[in-house]
Amino acid sequence: MSPTFPFRRSAVAGRITATVSAASRTVRSVRVPGALSRVMMLALPLAGALALAVPGTVQAADAHTQYPLTLENCGQKITYTHAPERAVALGQNSAEILLLLGLQDRMVASAFWPSKVMPQLAKANEKVKLLTVEFPRFESVLAEDPDFVASALPSLIGPNSKVAKREDFDKMGVPTYLSPGTCLADGGSKDPYGSRNQLWSPELTYREIDELSRIFDVPARGQALIADLKARVKKARQTAEKAGVTGKSYLFWFSSPSPSADAYVAGKNSASGYIATVLGGRNAVTNETEWPTMSWESIIATQPDVIIVATLDRNRWELDKPEAKIKYLTTDSATREMPAVKNGAIVVMDGSAMNPSVRTIYGAEQVAQSLAKKKSAADK
Repeated sequence: MSPTFPFRRSAVAGRITATVSAASRTVRSVRVPGALSRVMMLALPLAGALALAVPGTVQAADAHTQYPLTLENCGQKITYTHAPERAVALGQNSAEILLLLGLQDRMVASAFWPSKVMPQLAKANEKVKLLTVEFPRFESVLAEDPDFVASALPSLIGPNSKVAKREDFDKMGVPTYLSPGTCLADGGSKDPYGSRNQLWSPELTYREIDELSRIFDVPARGQALIADLKARVKKARQTAEKAGVTGKSYLFWFSSPSPSADAYVAGKNSASGYIATVLGGRNAVTNETEWPTMSWESIIATQPDVIIVATLDRNRWELDKPEAKIKYLTTDSATREMPAVKNGAIVVMDGSAMNPSVRTIYGAEQVAQSLAKKKSAADK
């Protein structure tokens, strides 16, 4: 028999129940009744006619989700009867997708931001409480009285999570949604970041956008955002081909606790690996772990043609800074002999783009443009 979880009463608009099992979950959300409900109903036709007030987000007249809506998310079937009103986004990707969809007024908090929010989303993001740029405490998430939690990574709500397991939220009657691009990476691995036996695809991000837009009853916005991202992928590929920078091997260095410590690099089939293929190349790392830690001896042995260094705003370690990474690469007696370093083929990229996310597509654009500029300068 499937366990049944009690109602969680919200102090504000929106109540939610969840009936959860390993195979199925039902979420019921009851909006504010009475006069306010009627006002909301009258306002709905206007919502499609008005452009979103967030610069850089997709602006489209919204169709409407037909409820109940049933989705399969990481092996669980979830049925929603209404759109969430008090969402918490765990992870930068989840937060930015919701912001790109113009849902900041239905977000009560976010957490875990390796980098600053996209500039075009900064104003909208000001409306959303930031719990922490690091891993939040489970209690701090619950304190926001969420009726929905979207998570970007299994390390945030996965089986080896540093915050809470998905089942912990289930017990509190809070439904969760895990990014399809990362739930597939878990695969029973003991590593908190999981592993991936096939190359990540942006189709997983498109699916995430589509599903979140339907959960929140803004499906047309989701389709418009997907179309925009597909156009960006096409442009990045064309930029690399036109510049003649295809056929390269790439190393994606996220960060390291110290120069003497093993480095966190992007695994073979990660989102970074996808960026390499968009640019007509390959990932120099062959480890299928999502975020393997490698010694510098092992990294040097990969002999990458290009090294991508992440820029991070969290300031956890000194080597979160791209200038610190570049200084180490160019001054250490061993790393400075790497072909990529000797040839000046070091490119800075937003660290969030190395995680499966909308940022991955922007990252592919960023690297393609940087390599094209370097090639153009070298040819002069």
